[in-house]
Amino acid sequence: MGTVISNVVKVLVIDDSAVVRQILSRELGKHDRIEIVGTAPDPFIARDKIIALEPDVLTLDIEMPRMDGVTFLKKLMKYHPMPVIIVSSLTPKGSKMAMEALSSGAIDVICKPGSAYSVTDSCNELIEKIISASYAKVSKESLTQISVSQEELHITETTNKIFAIGASTGGVQALSQVLSTFPLNAPGTLIVQHMPAHFTSSFAERLNRECQINVKEAQDGDHVIPGQVLIAPGGFHMLLRRSGASYYVNIKDGPRVCHQIPSVDVLFNSAAKYAGANAIGAILTGMGNDGAKGLLNMRRSGAHTLAQDENSCVVYGMPKAAIESDAAEKVVSLTEVTKTLIRFAQDNN
Repeated sequence: MGTVISNVVKVLVIDDSAVVRQILSRELGKHDRIEIVGTAPDPFIARDKIIALEPDVLTLDIEMPRMDGVTFLKKLMKYHPMPVIIVSSLTPKGSKMAMEALSSGAIDVICKPGSAYSVTDSCNELIEKIISASYAKVSKESLTQISVSQEELHITETTNKIFAIGASTGGVQALSQVLSTFPLNAPGTLIVQHMPAHFTSSFAERLNRECQINVKEAQDGDHVIPGQVLIAPGGFHMLLRRSGASYYVNIKDGPRVCHQIPSVDVLFNSAAKYAGANAIGAILTGMGNDGAKGLLNMRRSGAHTLAQDENSCVVYGMPKAAIESDAAEKVVSLTEVTKTLIRFAQDNN
């Protein structure tokens, strides 16, 4: 599915709640770059409207009668791949299904209006995500999991290096592919994935099941150790700190940076300050420019840095900003990210 040709993004809203359909149609339709071409109360009606109305982006509820959103999404991505944003409730079931949807091809997730955020806040964020989604590259090929030989990816001796990785739109699938090839003794890894509060714990749990290494949602004071990945909790910034020879993380509230909380720049700037040349930074697929300045600071502090290339990105925004600012020492395909990180970790320079 290609990107939007005109400046206006055509949106189809799929939700079994008439109230939610009405709210989203009214609020999203106020934006001059969004046209609500239709709504659907279930996937069966949505299927016909997708063909008739040719929307650019779908918003999709996942807890629906007749057919749940995840089942519908999997069918859609098989036969008619296109950008889909999950609009989910904050129930434990909702967050787990949202993670499955993101792993199945949805490119972003947002909380339903009224579940934890005001209608205005939720809809303003959804508008940004819809416009970002309109630039996303979604195809059957992009949904194919990449297999990388595990034999190539092992570390012969323990290293005190630290990986710091940032991602946004399309990052759930990208991170899943990268981390699934991490060896058991990979350097301690810190990740900021732009994601709302309450969803990152399900994301970490899903990654932990998929990967050899231990993955968890970070808590304040967690130590950064080999073989463990810490995911920044949604709604909070994550910073690297140092105490003697050991590293730990600080989880804290604060203003949005680059419109984001957690922010990649906040993580990268702390890595530059406290780890310097011991850190290795990577910026993956995503909309906007979060992480570009921080990655440049990491490079200036002696750290190795890399960015994902345009061809393998769902959205080539964050990596592009980093590359254009000369923050990325190397630009590599998603299939090469893990190998490049490990090569950097074994470099003593």
